[in-house]
Amino acid sequence: MPSLRGSLRLAGRVAALAAAVLTTAAAAADDGVSFGAKTLRVATFNASLSPFSQGGLEAQLADPADPQARAIAEIIQRVDPDVLLINEFNFDENEGGESRALALFMENFLEVPQNGAAPVRFDHVFLAPSNTGVPSGFDLDNDGSVGGGNDAFGFGAFPGHFGMVLLSKHPILEDRVRTFRRFLWKDMPGALLPDDPATPAPKDWYAAEELEVFRLSSKSHWDVPVKVAGRAVHMLASHPTPPVFDGPEDRNGTRNHDEIRFWSDYVLPFRGRYIYDDEGRRGGLRFGRSFVVLGDLNADPFDGDSTGSAARQLLRNPLIARQPVPASEGGAEAAALQGGANDPHRGDPAFDTADFGDRAPSPGNLRVDYVLPSRFLRIKRAGVFWPTQADPQAALVAASDHRLVYVDVKLLPRFGFGRPDATTE
Repeated sequence: MPSLRGSLRLAGRVAALAAAVLTTAAAAADDGVSFGAKTLRVATFNASLSPFSQGGLEAQLADPADPQARAIAEIIQRVDPDVLLINEFNFDENEGGESRALALFMENFLEVPQNGAAPVRFDHVFLAPSNTGVPSGFDLDNDGSVGGGNDAFGFGAFPGHFGMVLLSKHPILEDRVRTFRRFLWKDMPGALLPDDPATPAPKDWYAAEELEVFRLSSKSHWDVPVKVAGRAVHMLASHPTPPVFDGPEDRNGTRNHDEIRFWSDYVLPFRGRYIYDDEGRRGGLRFGRSFVVLGDLNADPFDGDSTGSAARQLLRNPLIARQPVPASEGGAEAAALQGGANDPHRGDPAFDTADFGDRAPSPGNLRVDYVLPSRFLRIKRAGVFWPTQADPQAALVAASDHRLVYVDVKLLPRFGFGRPDATTE
Protein backbone atom coordinates (compact mmCIF):
# COMPACT_ATOMS: atom_id res chain seq x y z
CA MET A 1 0.00 0.00 0.00
CA PRO A 2 1.50 3.39 -0.93
CA SER A 3 2.37 5.81 1.86
CA LEU A 4 0.15 8.81 2.56
CA ARG A 5 2.91 11.14 1.35
CA GLY A 6 3.24 9.17 -1.89
CA SER A 7 -0.53 9.24 -2.39
CA LEU A 8 -0.59 13.00 -1.93
CA ARG A 9 2.19 13.46 -4.50
CA LEU A 10 0.29 11.26 -6.96
CA ALA A 11 -2.92 13.18 -6.30
CA GLY A 12 -1.11 16.41 -7.06
CA ARG A 13 0.28 15.08 -10.34
CA VAL A 14 -3.13 13.80 -11.47
CA ALA A 15 -4.76 17.10 -10.52
CA ALA A 16 -2.10 19.08 -12.37
CA LEU A 17 -2.63 16.97 -15.49
CA ALA A 18 -6.37 17.53 -15.27
CA ALA A 19 -5.85 21.27 -14.87
CA ALA A 20 -3.69 21.37 -18.00
CA VAL A 21 -6.29 19.49 -20.05
CA LEU A 22 -9.08 21.70 -18.80
CA THR A 23 -7.13 24.86 -19.52
CA THR A 24 -6.78 23.67 -23.12
CA ALA A 25 -10.51 23.02 -23.28
CA ALA A 26 -11.28 26.48 -21.95
CA ALA A 27 -9.03 28.01 -24.58
CA ALA A 28 -10.91 26.09 -27.26
CA ALA A 29 -14.16 27.48 -25.88
CA ASP A 30 -12.73 31.00 -26.05
CA ASP A 31 -11.97 30.38 -29.73
CA GLY A 32 -15.67 29.97 -30.38
CA VAL A 33 -16.11 26.23 -29.89
CA SER A 34 -19.55 25.74 -28.35
CA PHE A 35 -20.36 22.82 -26.09
CA GLY A 36 -24.08 23.56 -26.06
CA ALA A 37 -24.42 23.46 -22.27
CA LYS A 38 -26.86 25.66 -20.41
CA THR A 39 -25.41 28.51 -18.37
CA LEU A 40 -26.01 27.86 -14.70
CA ARG A 41 -26.06 30.65 -12.11
CA VAL A 42 -24.97 29.39 -8.68
CA ALA A 43 -25.17 31.65 -5.64
CA THR A 44 -24.56 31.67 -1.91
CA PHE A 45 -26.08 34.08 0.60
CA ASN A 46 -25.76 34.28 4.37
CA ALA A 47 -29.17 35.85 4.85
CA SER A 48 -29.01 36.30 8.65
CA LEU A 49 -32.49 34.82 9.00
CA SER A 50 -31.58 33.28 12.33
CA PRO A 51 -33.53 34.56 15.36
CA PHE A 52 -32.26 33.21 18.70
CA SER A 53 -35.68 31.87 19.74
CA GLN A 54 -36.89 28.48 18.55
CA GLY A 55 -39.84 29.11 16.24
CA GLY A 56 -38.81 32.73 15.91
CA LEU A 57 -38.07 32.51 12.19
CA GLU A 58 -41.46 30.98 11.44
CA ALA A 59 -43.13 33.81 13.37
CA GLN A 60 -41.05 36.41 11.51
CA LEU A 61 -41.84 34.98 8.07
CA ALA A 62 -45.54 34.68 8.79
CA ASP A 63 -45.69 38.46 8.31
CA PRO A 64 -45.49 39.24 4.55
CA ALA A 65 -44.50 42.82 5.42
CA ASP A 66 -41.38 41.85 7.40
CA PRO A 67 -38.75 44.33 6.13
CA GLN A 68 -35.69 42.09 6.51
CA ALA A 69 -37.26 39.13 4.71
CA ARG A 70 -38.56 41.41 1.95
CA ALA A 71 -35.10 42.87 1.37
CA ILE A 72 -33.47 39.40 1.37
CA ALA A 73 -36.08 38.16 -1.10
CA GLU A 74 -35.62 41.19 -3.37
CA ILE A 75 -31.86 40.63 -3.52
CA ILE A 76 -32.46 37.02 -4.52
CA GLN A 77 -35.02 38.09 -7.12
CA ARG A 78 -32.65 40.70 -8.58
CA VAL A 79 -29.86 38.14 -8.99
CA ASP A 80 -32.23 35.27 -9.95
CA PRO A 81 -29.90 32.29 -9.35
CA ASP A 82 -30.63 28.78 -10.60
CA VAL A 83 -29.12 27.22 -7.48
CA LEU A 84 -28.92 29.06 -4.17
CA LEU A 85 -27.41 28.10 -0.81
CA ILE A 86 -28.82 30.13 2.06
CA ASN A 87 -26.71 30.13 5.22
CA GLU A 88 -28.14 31.21 8.58
CA PHE A 89 -31.67 30.04 7.89
CA ASN A 90 -32.91 28.31 11.02
CA PHE A 91 -33.67 24.62 10.48
CA ASP A 92 -37.12 23.72 11.79
CA GLU A 93 -38.07 20.42 10.19
CA ASN A 94 -41.73 19.82 10.97
CA GLU A 95 -43.86 16.69 10.81
CA GLY A 96 -43.51 15.04 7.40
CA GLY A 97 -40.03 16.44 6.84
CA GLU A 98 -41.25 19.87 5.73
CA SER A 99 -40.05 23.24 6.96
CA ARG A 100 -42.82 25.66 7.75
CA ALA A 101 -40.37 28.58 7.88
CA LEU A 102 -39.06 27.76 4.40
CA ALA A 103 -42.58 27.38 3.02
CA LEU A 104 -43.47 30.80 4.42
CA PHE A 105 -40.32 32.37 2.97
CA MET A 106 -41.20 31.06 -0.47
CA GLU A 107 -44.94 31.83 -0.36
CA ASN A 108 -44.77 35.24 1.33
CA PHE A 109 -41.54 36.58 -0.13
CA LEU A 110 -39.68 34.78 -2.95
CA GLU A 111 -42.80 34.06 -4.98
CA VAL A 112 -44.21 37.56 -4.49
CA PRO A 113 -42.81 40.55 -6.46
CA GLN A 114 -40.68 42.71 -4.16
CA ASN A 115 -40.42 46.38 -5.10
CA GLY A 116 -40.97 45.64 -8.77
CA ALA A 117 -38.60 42.65 -8.97
CA ALA A 118 -39.91 39.52 -10.67
CA PRO A 119 -40.83 36.64 -8.35
CA VAL A 120 -38.56 33.61 -8.28
CA ARG A 121 -39.58 30.00 -7.78
CA PHE A 122 -37.42 27.07 -6.71
CA ASP A 123 -39.16 23.74 -7.27
CA HIS A 124 -36.44 21.65 -5.65
CA VAL A 125 -35.17 21.94 -2.08
CA PHE A 126 -32.62 20.19 0.09
CA LEU A 127 -32.46 20.78 3.80
CA ALA A 128 -31.23 18.56 6.61
CA PRO A 129 -30.37 18.78 10.31
CA SER A 130 -27.49 20.91 11.56
CA ASN A 131 -25.03 20.28 14.39
CA THR A 132 -25.75 23.74 15.78
CA GLY A 133 -27.37 23.71 19.20
CA VAL A 134 -27.19 19.91 19.50
CA PRO A 135 -25.93 19.14 23.04
CA SER A 136 -22.64 17.23 23.18
CA GLY A 137 -22.91 16.29 26.84
CA PHE A 138 -19.38 17.62 27.45
CA ASP A 139 -17.74 20.82 28.66
CA LEU A 140 -16.22 21.69 25.27
CA ASP A 141 -15.22 25.24 26.17
CA ASN A 142 -13.65 24.09 29.45
CA ASP A 143 -15.45 26.69 31.57
CA GLY A 144 -16.37 24.21 34.30
CA SER A 145 -20.01 23.67 33.31
CA VAL A 146 -21.88 21.66 30.69
CA GLY A 147 -24.63 23.26 28.63
CA GLY A 148 -25.34 26.14 26.29
CA GLY A 149 -24.23 26.97 22.79
CA ASN A 150 -20.49 26.63 23.40
CA ASP A 151 -20.92 23.04 24.55
CA ALA A 152 -23.08 22.02 21.58
CA PHE A 153 -21.59 20.23 18.56
CA GLY A 154 -21.92 23.58 16.78
CA PHE A 155 -22.68 26.91 18.42
CA GLY A 156 -26.40 27.61 18.57
CA ALA A 157 -29.18 28.48 20.97
CA PHE A 158 -31.23 25.42 19.92
CA PRO A 159 -30.92 22.50 17.48
CA GLY A 160 -30.99 23.88 13.94
CA HIS A 161 -30.06 27.44 14.85
CA PHE A 162 -27.95 29.00 12.05
CA GLY A 163 -28.95 26.15 9.69
CA MET A 164 -28.81 26.17 5.90
CA VAL A 165 -30.94 25.23 2.91
CA LEU A 166 -30.20 24.60 -0.78
CA LEU A 167 -32.77 25.81 -3.34
CA SER A 168 -32.69 24.78 -7.00
CA LYS A 169 -34.62 25.30 -10.22
CA HIS A 170 -33.05 22.06 -11.46
CA PRO A 171 -33.85 18.58 -10.13
CA ILE A 172 -31.84 17.39 -7.14
CA LEU A 173 -30.59 13.81 -7.42
CA GLU A 174 -31.86 12.81 -4.00
CA ASP A 175 -30.53 9.26 -4.10
CA ARG A 176 -26.98 10.53 -4.62
CA VAL A 177 -26.91 13.21 -1.90
CA ARG A 178 -24.23 12.72 0.75
CA THR A 179 -24.13 14.45 4.14
CA PHE A 180 -21.19 14.46 6.56
CA ARG A 181 -22.69 15.92 9.73
CA ARG A 182 -21.41 13.12 11.96
CA PHE A 183 -17.86 12.87 10.57
CA LEU A 184 -15.49 13.03 13.56
CA TRP A 185 -12.76 15.64 13.61
CA LYS A 186 -10.21 13.18 14.98
CA ASP A 187 -10.64 11.00 11.86
CA MET A 188 -9.10 13.64 9.58
CA PRO A 189 -5.39 12.78 9.08
CA GLY A 190 -3.22 15.55 10.48
CA ALA A 191 -6.19 17.36 12.03
CA LEU A 192 -5.37 20.73 13.62
CA LEU A 193 -6.84 19.72 16.97
CA PRO A 194 -6.55 22.64 19.42
CA ASP A 195 -3.90 22.67 22.12
CA ASP A 196 -4.34 23.62 25.77
CA PRO A 197 -1.52 26.14 26.30
CA ALA A 198 -1.59 25.48 30.05
CA THR A 199 -0.28 21.90 29.65
CA PRO A 200 2.84 20.42 28.01
CA ALA A 201 0.87 17.81 26.05
CA PRO A 202 0.05 18.65 22.39
CA LYS A 203 -3.45 18.96 20.93
CA ASP A 204 -5.08 18.27 24.30
CA TRP A 205 -7.80 20.94 24.60
CA TYR A 206 -10.39 18.19 24.12
CA ALA A 207 -10.23 15.08 26.28
CA ALA A 208 -10.01 11.66 24.62
CA GLU A 209 -13.64 10.88 25.41
CA GLU A 210 -14.71 14.20 23.87
CA LEU A 211 -12.82 13.49 20.65
CA GLU A 212 -14.70 10.19 20.37
CA VAL A 213 -17.89 12.17 19.70
CA PHE A 214 -16.66 15.60 18.51
CA ARG A 215 -17.89 16.32 14.97
CA LEU A 216 -15.86 18.29 12.44
CA SER A 217 -18.82 20.18 10.97
CA SER A 218 -20.13 23.05 13.03
CA LYS A 219 -23.30 22.89 10.88
CA SER A 220 -22.88 20.17 8.24
CA HIS A 221 -21.15 19.39 4.94
CA TRP A 222 -23.44 18.46 2.05
CA ASP A 223 -22.74 17.02 -1.40
CA VAL A 224 -25.97 17.72 -3.30
CA PRO A 225 -25.88 16.73 -7.01
CA VAL A 226 -28.11 18.86 -9.26
CA LYS A 227 -29.15 17.62 -12.70
CA VAL A 228 -28.16 20.10 -15.41
CA ALA A 229 -28.25 19.31 -19.14
CA GLY A 230 -28.29 15.59 -18.41
CA ARG A 231 -25.28 15.78 -16.07
CA ALA A 232 -24.75 16.05 -12.35
CA VAL A 233 -23.15 19.15 -10.88
CA HIS A 234 -22.26 18.53 -7.24
CA MET A 235 -23.06 21.41 -4.89
CA LEU A 236 -20.58 21.14 -2.00
CA ALA A 237 -22.24 23.24 0.67
CA SER A 238 -21.11 24.16 4.18
CA HIS A 239 -20.83 26.98 6.72
CA PRO A 240 -17.67 26.59 8.84
CA THR A 241 -17.53 28.14 12.29
CA PRO A 242 -16.11 31.67 12.63
CA PRO A 243 -12.41 31.54 13.64
CA VAL A 244 -13.07 33.80 16.65
CA PHE A 245 -14.97 33.71 19.98
CA ASP A 246 -12.35 31.45 21.56
CA GLY A 247 -9.04 31.86 23.41
CA PRO A 248 -5.35 31.12 22.92
CA GLU A 249 -6.20 27.47 22.22
CA ASP A 250 -7.79 28.67 18.94
CA ARG A 251 -10.41 25.92 18.99
CA ASN A 252 -12.66 27.77 16.53
CA GLY A 253 -9.83 28.89 14.25
CA THR A 254 -8.42 25.38 13.91
CA ARG A 255 -11.87 23.93 13.34
CA ASN A 256 -12.62 26.51 10.67
CA HIS A 257 -9.36 25.58 8.93
CA ASP A 258 -10.19 21.87 8.90
CA GLU A 259 -13.84 22.38 7.91
CA ILE A 260 -12.53 24.15 4.81
CA ARG A 261 -9.80 21.56 4.29
CA PHE A 262 -12.50 18.87 4.19
CA TRP A 263 -13.71 20.06 0.76
CA SER A 264 -10.20 20.48 -0.62
CA ASP A 265 -9.44 16.87 0.32
CA TYR A 266 -12.86 15.67 -0.87
CA VAL A 267 -12.35 16.77 -4.50
CA LEU A 268 -8.71 15.70 -4.96
CA PRO A 269 -7.89 12.15 -6.12
CA PHE A 270 -6.79 9.92 -3.22
CA ARG A 271 -6.91 12.75 -0.68
CA GLY A 272 -10.46 11.99 0.43
CA ARG A 273 -10.10 8.28 1.09
CA TYR A 274 -10.41 8.81 4.85
CA ILE A 275 -13.80 10.52 4.52
CA TYR A 276 -17.05 8.73 5.40
CA ASP A 277 -20.58 10.08 5.11
CA ASP A 278 -23.55 9.75 7.44
CA GLU A 279 -24.56 6.49 5.74
CA GLY A 280 -21.11 4.99 6.24
CA ARG A 281 -19.99 5.25 2.59
CA ARG A 282 -16.30 6.06 2.29
CA GLY A 283 -14.21 8.17 -0.04
CA GLY A 284 -14.33 11.56 -1.68
CA LEU A 285 -15.76 12.80 -4.97
CA ARG A 286 -14.87 10.64 -7.96
CA PHE A 287 -12.41 12.18 -10.34
CA GLY A 288 -13.97 13.89 -13.36
CA ARG A 289 -17.05 15.14 -11.52
CA SER A 290 -18.26 18.71 -11.96
CA PHE A 291 -18.69 20.52 -8.65
CA VAL A 292 -19.13 23.90 -7.01
CA VAL A 293 -17.90 24.63 -3.48
CA LEU A 294 -20.19 27.25 -1.97
CA GLY A 295 -21.05 28.84 1.33
CA ASP A 296 -20.02 31.29 4.00
CA LEU A 297 -16.57 29.89 4.82
CA ASN A 298 -15.82 32.56 7.45
CA ALA A 299 -12.26 32.93 6.12
CA ASP A 300 -10.60 35.69 4.12
CA PRO A 301 -7.50 34.66 2.13
CA PHE A 302 -5.47 37.67 3.35
CA ASP A 303 -7.18 39.52 6.20
CA GLY A 304 -9.16 38.82 9.36
CA ASP A 305 -8.56 36.16 12.01
CA SER A 306 -8.28 32.94 10.01
CA THR A 307 -5.91 30.23 11.18
CA GLY A 308 -3.13 29.35 8.74
CA SER A 309 -4.05 29.24 5.08
CA ALA A 310 -7.69 28.31 5.67
CA ALA A 311 -9.30 29.83 2.56
CA ARG A 312 -6.21 29.41 0.40
CA GLN A 313 -6.52 25.63 0.74
CA LEU A 314 -9.37 25.90 -1.78
CA LEU A 315 -8.05 28.85 -3.77
CA ARG A 316 -4.83 26.95 -4.47
CA ASN A 317 -6.52 23.63 -5.20
CA PRO A 318 -5.58 22.64 -8.79
CA LEU A 319 -9.08 21.34 -9.53
CA ILE A 320 -10.81 24.59 -8.59
CA ALA A 321 -11.24 27.51 -11.01
CA ARG A 322 -10.33 30.82 -9.39
CA GLN A 323 -10.86 33.47 -12.09
CA PRO A 324 -12.69 35.72 -12.47
CA VAL A 325 -13.16 36.50 -8.77
CA PRO A 326 -16.68 37.72 -7.87
CA ALA A 327 -16.45 41.48 -7.30
CA SER A 328 -18.52 44.61 -6.80
CA GLU A 329 -18.09 48.36 -7.00
CA GLY A 330 -20.01 48.73 -3.74
CA GLY A 331 -17.47 46.71 -1.77
CA ALA A 332 -14.60 48.89 -2.93
CA GLU A 333 -16.58 52.04 -2.22
CA ALA A 334 -17.60 50.86 1.27
CA ALA A 335 -14.02 50.07 2.31
CA ALA A 336 -12.84 53.51 1.18
CA LEU A 337 -15.68 55.36 2.90
CA GLN A 338 -15.58 53.39 6.15
CA GLY A 339 -11.81 53.28 6.59
CA GLY A 340 -10.81 52.10 10.06
CA ALA A 341 -10.07 48.38 10.13
CA ASN A 342 -10.27 48.31 6.33
CA ASP A 343 -7.26 50.58 5.77
CA PRO A 344 -4.48 48.04 6.47
CA HIS A 345 -6.18 45.19 4.57
CA ARG A 346 -4.10 43.43 1.92
CA GLY A 347 -7.01 41.96 -0.06
CA ASP A 348 -8.77 43.80 -2.89
CA PRO A 349 -11.87 45.42 -1.32
CA ALA A 350 -13.82 44.83 -4.55
CA PHE A 351 -13.75 41.13 -3.60
CA ASP A 352 -15.23 41.68 -0.12
CA THR A 353 -18.50 39.89 0.65
CA ALA A 354 -19.27 40.94 4.23
CA ASP A 355 -19.26 44.07 6.38
CA PHE A 356 -18.35 43.24 9.98
CA GLY A 357 -17.82 46.77 11.28
CA ASP A 358 -14.78 48.99 11.12
CA ARG A 359 -13.75 49.68 14.72
CA ALA A 360 -11.54 47.31 16.72
CA PRO A 361 -11.99 44.51 17.54
CA SER A 362 -14.18 44.20 14.44
CA PRO A 363 -12.15 43.06 11.41
CA GLY A 364 -13.72 45.34 8.81
CA ASN A 365 -14.99 44.14 5.43
CA LEU A 366 -13.79 40.71 4.31
CA ARG A 367 -14.10 38.13 1.57
CA VAL A 368 -15.69 35.18 3.39
CA ASP A 369 -18.48 33.96 1.07
CA TYR A 370 -17.48 31.80 -1.89
CA VAL A 371 -18.78 30.15 -5.03
CA LEU A 372 -15.85 28.11 -6.37
CA PRO A 373 -16.55 25.99 -9.47
CA SER A 374 -14.39 23.07 -10.52
CA ARG A 375 -12.24 23.27 -13.62
CA PHE A 376 -14.77 20.94 -15.24
CA LEU A 377 -16.94 24.07 -15.43
CA ARG A 378 -16.20 27.28 -17.34
CA ILE A 379 -16.84 30.55 -15.52
CA LYS A 380 -18.74 33.00 -17.72
CA ARG A 381 -19.44 35.72 -15.18
CA ALA A 382 -19.14 36.35 -11.45
CA GLY A 383 -20.32 39.05 -9.07
CA VAL A 384 -21.20 40.21 -5.57
CA PHE A 385 -24.51 41.98 -4.92
CA TRP A 386 -23.15 45.13 -3.27
CA PRO A 387 -24.49 48.26 -5.04
CA THR A 388 -22.80 51.63 -4.66
CA GLN A 389 -24.52 54.24 -2.52
CA ALA A 390 -25.85 56.03 -5.58
CA ASP A 391 -27.74 52.90 -6.66
CA PRO A 392 -31.46 52.79 -5.71
CA GLN A 393 -30.94 49.22 -4.44
CA ALA A 394 -28.12 50.16 -2.06
CA ALA A 395 -30.34 50.08 1.04
CA LEU A 396 -31.12 46.39 0.52
CA VAL A 397 -27.74 45.22 1.80
CA ALA A 398 -28.57 46.38 5.34
CA ALA A 399 -30.70 43.24 5.70
CA SER A 400 -27.58 41.14 6.35
CA ASP A 401 -23.92 41.68 7.18
CA HIS A 402 -23.13 39.38 4.23
CA ARG A 403 -23.64 39.90 0.51
CA LEU A 404 -25.00 37.48 -2.06
CA VAL A 405 -22.23 36.03 -4.27
CA TYR A 406 -22.93 34.42 -7.64
CA VAL A 407 -21.07 32.74 -10.50
CA ASP A 408 -22.37 31.81 -13.98
CA VAL A 409 -20.85 28.60 -15.32
CA LYS A 410 -21.05 26.30 -18.32
CA LEU A 411 -20.22 22.61 -18.39
CA LEU A 412 -17.11 21.62 -20.30
CA PRO A 413 -17.15 18.44 -22.41
CA ARG A 414 -16.23 15.03 -21.06
CA PHE A 415 -12.63 14.12 -21.85
CA GLY A 416 -12.49 10.36 -21.37
CA PHE A 417 -10.66 10.35 -18.05
CA GLY A 418 -12.66 9.46 -14.98
CA ARG A 419 -16.16 8.05 -15.18
CA PRO A 420 -18.74 10.08 -17.08
CA ASP A 421 -20.63 12.45 -14.83
CA ALA A 422 -24.04 11.40 -16.14
CA THR A 423 -27.21 11.47 -14.09
CA THR A 424 -28.07 7.94 -15.20
CA GLU A 425 -25.30 6.27 -13.15
